[in-house]
Amino acid sequence: MRIIGRFIMGIFKWTWRLLNFIRELVLNIFFILIILVCVGIWLQMKGDTTEPARGALLLDISGVVVDKASVSDKLGVIGRQLLGANSNRLQENSLFDIVDAIRQAKDDRNITGIVLDLKDFVGADQPSMQYIGKALREFRDSGKPVFARGDYYNQSQYYLASFANKIWLSPQGSIDLRGFATNTLYYKSLLEKLKVSTYVFRVGTYKSAVEPYLRDDMSPAAREADSLWIGELWQNFITTIAANRQITPQQAFPGAQAMLDNLKKLNGDTAQYALDNKLVDELAANAQVDQALIKQFGWNKENKDFSATSIYDYHLKPASSEGGGIAVIFVNGAIMDGPETAGEVGGDTTAEQIRDARLDPTVKAIILRVNSPGGSVSASELIRGELVAAREAGKPIVVSMGGMAASGGYWVSTPANYIIANPSTLTGSIGIFGVINTVQDTLASVGVYTDGVATSPLADLAVTKALSPEVQQMIQLSIEHGYQRFIGLVAKARGMSLEQVDAIAQGHVWTGEDAKAKGLVDALGDFDDAVAKAAELARLKQWHLSFWQDEPTLIDIVFDSVTGSVRAVLPQALQAYLPAPLADAAMAVKAQNDRFATMNDPQNRYAFCLTCGEVK
Repeated sequence: MRIIGRFIMGIFKWTWRLLNFIRELVLNIFFILIILVCVGIWLQMKGDTTEPARGALLLDISGVVVDKASVSDKLGVIGRQLLGANSNRLQENSLFDIVDAIRQAKDDRNITGIVLDLKDFVGADQPSMQYIGKALREFRDSGKPVFARGDYYNQSQYYLASFANKIWLSPQGSIDLRGFATNTLYYKSLLEKLKVSTYVFRVGTYKSAVEPYLRDDMSPAAREADSLWIGELWQNFITTIAANRQITPQQAFPGAQAMLDNLKKLNGDTAQYALDNKLVDELAANAQVDQALIKQFGWNKENKDFSATSIYDYHLKPASSEGGGIAVIFVNGAIMDGPETAGEVGGDTTAEQIRDARLDPTVKAIILRVNSPGGSVSASELIRGELVAAREAGKPIVVSMGGMAASGGYWVSTPANYIIANPSTLTGSIGIFGVINTVQDTLASVGVYTDGVATSPLADLAVTKALSPEVQQMIQLSIEHGYQRFIGLVAKARGMSLEQVDAIAQGHVWTGEDAKAKGLVDALGDFDDAVAKAAELARLKQWHLSFWQDEPTLIDIVFDSVTGSVRAVLPQALQAYLPAPLADAAMAVKAQNDRFATMNDPQNRYAFCLTCGEVK
C-alpha cells in the first residue's frame, strides 16, 4: 500500500510541477510579449527623422476617418504588426493628421505624387471627405499628380478618388454609386411581447429618437424631415463628384432605372459602364497599373513595387509654436456625463480641457470642433458653462462643425462668438426627450411581483414597478423645462425670439446650408475657415494650433492594443457562423442598444439625434 501511495503522490507531485511550469511559461511568454509591444511602441513614438524615399505618397487609408481617433494612428499600425489585429475596418484615422500629411507632401521634394489605394477605406462623414479632397486639390494645383487605383469603389472610396487626375478601375470592377439611406430599428412590438412598459417624455414634433420605443415604423413627420436633409446630402455628394470628373450630375448618377437600362445594353458590364460615363479614365489590370506607376515613380527594389511611402510611415514635422496659441478642443461622439471614454465625449473631461485653456495665458482663442449627435443634457450644459466662462474671460470661441452638430452638439455650440458649418453638416435637432422602461408586467408573467412602502409616490421608483402619475408628471415638466431652456439659449445666442427659434426647433434636423439660411450658424466653411476666424477675433498676426486631447499612457497603449486585437478577431470569429444579413443585423442591434445603454443623464433628459449618424 505504501508503494501505491507513494506512486499516486508522485503522480500528483509531478503533475503539480508540470502545471507550475506551464503557468510560468505562459506568464513569461506574456511578459516577453508586453516588453516587445512596449519597445515597438517606444520606437514608433520616437519616430524616424529620415526623409522618405523619392516617389509617391501612398494614401492607403484603412478603416474610418474621424476628427479625433480613439487610439492614435501609430498605435493602430503597431497593433496590427505586433498583435495580429488584422481587421482594418476597426482602425480610426485622424482627419487632421491625414490633411497635414497631404499638405506637407505638397512641399516635400521627395514626394512627386499621390496614389490613392482605398480598398480598406471604410468611410467618413461628408465634410471630412470634403476637407481631405480640398487638400488633394491643393496638392494637384502644385503641379504634382494624383492617381487612384482600385478593383472596386464604394461611395466613400469613389468620392475621394474623384479628386484624382486619373482613376484606374479593374476590367471586372465597378463603381457602387447608389444613393444614401437611413435605417433605424423599431422595438414597439418586441417590447409589447416582452411586456415591457415604456414611458416616453419628449418635446419636439420631429424628435424621432424616441420613435423606436413608440412605433414599428417611421412617423410621417420624421419621414418628411429626414427625406429633406438626406436628399440635400446626396445632391452635395453627387454634385462634387460631377464637378471633379467634369461631367453633369445626371451623368454621374442618372437614377436607378436609367442605370439598369444602360447596364442591360452592356450585358451587365459595370466596368465598361463606368468608363462610358467618364466615371473612370482607364480599365486596367493590376499588373498594368503597376507598370504605369513604376514608370511614373520609379522602382523600389526592397518592396519590389513602385517607389512609395505609406501615409502611415510618412512622418509629420513638429508643428510650429510661434505666435499666439489657438486651442482646438474636440466634442467628438455622443455626449455623456463623467470622464471621456473611447468614442464618446465625457462632460467632465471636456469641461476640464476648456477650463485649462481658459486659464492658460498662452491660449488666445478656442476652436470647439463639434462632431456629435448630442447626448446628456446635464453634460452638454456643463460644457456650455465652461465655454461661457472662457468667452467672458476674453477668449474668443469659434465653433467648427463637422459631420454633425445636432441636439446636444448644438447646445454646446451656443456660447460661440462665431459658428461655421459645412454645407453638409447635420445640425439643429433642437429638442429634448427622456425614456424609462419598467418590467413589472414581464415579471408578473412568470409569477414575480414587487411590493413595499414609501413615504411619497415620488420615492417609489423601481424598474420593477410602474411609474406613478406624479413621477410621470414631474419628468414631463423637467423635459419641458429643458426644452424651454434650450430654445432660450439659442434665442439669446442667435439674437432671435423664442417664437422664431421654436418654429425651426421641434427636433427638426437641418443641413448646414439650411441652418445658415435660418440663422442657426454664421457662415459655411471648413476647419481652415474656423482657424482664420479665431485668429481674426483674437487679433493674431501669427499663431499656432494646440490640439487639446488626453494622450494615452504607455500602459493604456499596451492594453488598448491587446483589446483591439480581441475586438478585431473575436467578433469575426463569431459572425463567421452567421449568414451575412444576420451578421449585419446583429451588429446593428448591438450598436443601437449600446447607444441607449450608455446614456447616463442623472435626470434622464437627452438632446440626441438618432438618425444623424446612420446615413449609408
